[in-house]
Amino acid sequence: MPERQDPLDAATRATRSLQGLSTELTARVPQLLEAMRSVGTGLELHSTLDRICQTAAELAGARYAAIGVVDEEGSGLSDFVTHGVSDEVAERIGRRPDGHAGLLGALIHHPDPMRLADLTKDPRAAGFPPGHPPMRTFLGVPIRVQGEIFGNLYLAEKSGGGVFTDYDLHMVRVLATEAGIAIGNARLYEAARQRERWIDGSVAVTTALLSGGDADDALVVVAEQARRLADSAAGIVLLPAEEGGLEIVAVSCDHPATSMGVVIPEDSPVVRELLAGDAVFVADAATDPRMISRLSEQYGPAMLLPLHSGGRVLGALATPRARGARPFTDAERTLATQFASQAALALMMADAQRDRERLAVYEDRDRIARDLHDLVIQRLFATGMMLESAQRKSVVPAVQDGVGKAVDELDVTIQEIRTAIFALQQGPAEAPSGLRTRVLREINMAAVPLGFTPAHRFVGAIDTTVGDLTGKNLIAALREALSNAFRHARAGRIEVVVDATVTLADGAPGVRLSVGDDGVGIPAGGRRSGLRNLARRAESLGGSSWCGPGIGEDGGGTTVVWQAPLRSPE
Repeated sequence: MPERQDPLDAATRATRSLQGLSTELTARVPQLLEAMRSVGTGLELHSTLDRICQTAAELAGARYAAIGVVDEEGSGLSDFVTHGVSDEVAERIGRRPDGHAGLLGALIHHPDPMRLADLTKDPRAAGFPPGHPPMRTFLGVPIRVQGEIFGNLYLAEKSGGGVFTDYDLHMVRVLATEAGIAIGNARLYEAARQRERWIDGSVAVTTALLSGGDADDALVVVAEQARRLADSAAGIVLLPAEEGGLEIVAVSCDHPATSMGVVIPEDSPVVRELLAGDAVFVADAATDPRMISRLSEQYGPAMLLPLHSGGRVLGALATPRARGARPFTDAERTLATQFASQAALALMMADAQRDRERLAVYEDRDRIARDLHDLVIQRLFATGMMLESAQRKSVVPAVQDGVGKAVDELDVTIQEIRTAIFALQQGPAEAPSGLRTRVLREINMAAVPLGFTPAHRFVGAIDTTVGDLTGKNLIAALREALSNAFRHARAGRIEVVVDATVTLADGAPGVRLSVGDDGVGIPAGGRRSGLRNLARRAESLGGSSWCGPGIGEDGGGTTVVWQAPLRSPE
């Protein structure tokens, strides 16, 4: 028969155990207080997590420590912060745990303290990946922030080869409570800073769009700000294309040349949703069946946001992250959506501002036409009548002939002025389909502000050899070059040459646009935004752009050269 245990002795042993625990805890109170003070220092979230790991490891005498941050769905880990694992070991291990299985997954679904003398013998253990350091003793404690599970604090490998004790468990639980408060404060601070950054970005976009500068530059600012604020691999602005769908018009990424000018067709499921005014959030752009563009193959999580304001969808904004990057949080999605709405409102205001400026130009053209008709033509007509009267009175044949020629020249001049008046009253015509005609149209439109018509020359069959995408970008480059010449060059002569017979550096057939002037040249320290736009357009097609001497005497002025392949890859 087993010896019966005295209930009094059992109570005595329990009392002594509690007294020992209390004594141990009392002895380690200064260490715990110092750990709590260390944890509460600073407000940056990731630094706070690093500090909690280090402090917990020191407090419990553990070689390794980690914090697994539970994702918003509560099914896995969105972040994993470690202490005690070197960068070389972490690189050798490779992918960090996702918390969907093993002990880490068990702690996510059952957030209760866990203490194991040998984790390798636990049936829930899933083993370690190659290169992972060996671990046996284990202590896991949940971290709660404002009553909700934020993540779990893991400790492994008790120093001295022992196991984690009740004292360690109690100390780490107290520390986890303080860590939850510190993490809550850090999250509030991070959220405030994040909102501040997005607000500053919206202000920068609004300022750029309403500054009256180049529209392409302003759209690039939208892409750059979106990329920076969303911490994404790229920022992409898309506007409705003439043939339907959405065209990429501004890109901020490491390799923008591969995407500028690409049109996402209107039958794309994502385009349909965006044009309907709905935001699209993608977990993995490379595998999502809605993403039919080849550009999506290099990206992972992505936000695609409609630029809509006042019931109109003006375009879309995309901010994809690299493959394997962390997904966007709800807060990031909300802030990005607000940013897109603000950018759309700024775009509408900028369009309205350009409409007002265009209306002012039309009103000015109408005033010039009236002045030409009411003043100049009438005076020329009166002068012609006076000359005809003088011709009839003259008896010298040479004088009569000279006056007659002068009257004929006046008639021709009057007809030319009337033609100019008609052109001013008609306004700019719609762009024809032929590239040659579109080039002539841009030249004739530039003649009004310039005060003269630029000379032009075509080499090769540009209408049949130059592809649509290259032709569209060539017209934009010509418009930019002529605009720069008008605004900055103070030129008296401009020559435009379009040559579709050139060979590019890589041996491919290409088209070259040259716009030379005899103006003042490019001043040192002057703005280069227009030239950057030209270079971006050329590089997006696999071409190039540069500046050289002008067509003035001794090379005065500037010649802008823009070239691209005849037919760029779609």
